[in-house]
Amino acid sequence: MGLNLYVVLGSAVVGLLVGLTGAGGGALMTPMLILLFSVKPAAAISSDLVAAVVMRPVGAAVHLHKGTVNLRLVGWMSLGSVPMAFLGAYLLREMGNNSADQKNVEIALGAALLLGAAAMVLRYVLDRRSNRPRTGKIAEVLVRPVPTVLIGMVGGLIVGITSVGSGSLMIILLLFAYPMLSAGQLVGTDLTQAVPLTAAAALGALTFGHVEFGVTASIIAGSVPAVLIGSLLSSRAPDRYIRPAITFVILASGLKYVGVPTYPLGWTMGGILLAGAAYWLATRRPWQRDRQPAPALAQQTAQQTAKRADATADPLDDVPVR
Repeated sequence: MGLNLYVVLGSAVVGLLVGLTGAGGGALMTPMLILLFSVKPAAAISSDLVAAVVMRPVGAAVHLHKGTVNLRLVGWMSLGSVPMAFLGAYLLREMGNNSADQKNVEIALGAALLLGAAAMVLRYVLDRRSNRPRTGKIAEVLVRPVPTVLIGMVGGLIVGITSVGSGSLMIILLLFAYPMLSAGQLVGTDLTQAVPLTAAAALGALTFGHVEFGVTASIIAGSVPAVLIGSLLSSRAPDRYIRPAITFVILASGLKYVGVPTYPLGWTMGGILLAGAAYWLATRRPWQRDRQPAPALAQQTAQQTAKRADATADPLDDVPVR
C-alpha cells in the first residue's frame, strides 16, 4: 500500500492539533484511521505508534529551540512513564487482549478527560478572578519529583493498556501541578517527554504489532509538517489562545473515548466552535474598534501636532518688538 492522499490530509489536521496542544494524537488519529479509512484496529494502532516516533521529536525540537522545555521535568516524567508503559503492555497481555476490558479502560479514561476539561475551564475562571497570569519561566521552575513521576506513571500506564497517547491527561495534570507555567511551556515539555515514551511503545508495536508501512508513511507525510507548524505557533502564541485549544482537543478526546460516534462528535464540536465564536464576537465586538477610538485618535494627533509645532518654533518669535 502506497501513500493515501486522504490519510495524509487527515494526519495533517491531527498533527496540527498535536503541535498546538501536545494532546489528542492517539485519541484522534487511531479512530480516524479505523472509522474513516477502514484500517484494521491492530494495524491502525501499531502504524500510528511507529509514525509518532517521527512526529513527536519534530515538535519537541521546535520547543527545545525556543526554550520552552524543562529537561529536568522531562526526565522525572520519563522515569515514571517508560517503565509503566511496559507494565501496561504486560497487563494488557494478561487481560488476553480482551476488548471488553480495554473498552472499560478507555471509557474510564474518557470520563477522566471530560472531568479534566471541566476542571481546566474552572481553573481558567479562577485564574481570571485571582488575576495571576501564568508567567513563570520554564528554566526556573522548581521541579517537584514525586508528583511529576506520578504524572508520568499514570500516562505511561494508559499508553501500555490502551495503546493510545495519553498527552491529554498528562497536560491536565501538569497544568495543575505547575500553575505558574504557561500552556505553551507545558505543551513543549509534554511533547519532549513523549519521545522516549512513544519510542518504547513503538518498539513493542514493531515486535508484536501489525504495522502497515503504507499507512505509517501517509501519517508521517501529513503529520510531520503540520506538527512543525503547530509547534511553532504554540511556542509563540499567548496563553489565552493555547489553553482553549487544549481544552477543545481534550473534550473531543474524552467524548470519543466514552463512545460518542464520529458524526455526532463532529456536529457537537462544530457547535461548540460556533458558540465560542459567537461569544467572542459578543464580548469583543471587533466591529466597534474602528469607530470608538476615532475621537481619541484625533485628539492624540492634535496633541502631537502641537508638540511638533512647539519644538520647531523660533524662540525669537516670543521676543517683543520695540
